[in-house]
Amino acid sequence: MNQTISRWQMGGFLFTSVLGTFLHFLFELTGGSTVAALFSAVNESIWEHIKLIYYPMLIFALAEYGVWGKETADFWCVKLKGMLLALVLIPALYYTYTGALGVSADWFNVTIFFITAAAVFFKETKALREKRPCRLDGRVSAALLLGVGLLFILFTFVTPRIPLFRDPVTGTYGLQNQD
Repeated sequence: MNQTISRWQMGGFLFTSVLGTFLHFLFELTGGSTVAALFSAVNESIWEHIKLIYYPMLIFALAEYGVWGKETADFWCVKLKGMLLALVLIPALYYTYTGALGVSADWFNVTIFFITAAAVFFKETKALREKRPCRLDGRVSAALLLGVGLLFILFTFVTPRIPLFRDPVTGTYGLQNQD
């Protein structure tokens, strides 16, 4: 089973990397489609970039669960912890380096995405192999994981006016001023 977990998790990293990269451009490619806005970045804010890792990881987790995850008692708890790590790591790395250097470099922002995806899948693989008990029930973990997705949708259309949600290029929030 450990070999299966490792292979799937490596596949998850690749899947997340490719789909997350594609989702960065999907909103623009679709001419600003509202449907695309649900799942892709609508601007260059940190929040919208976290969305790029959330949806691919969720889709892949659903596939994993269908194939082998049902056999793992704490599957959804591990996936929730992985997602929470991603939600913290992307802004932490971004704000740390931009605060220290005073600049934002696109190539480093992309690197942060890949570093975060690698760290999350590594951490998940370790947790799934070690089979440490999780304090949250699988249904609660899955519900919280889906709740995060609802927040991504909500905050795309009703965006809080705080720096996490502000597009550093245009100064807009969410779909504000999108044509």
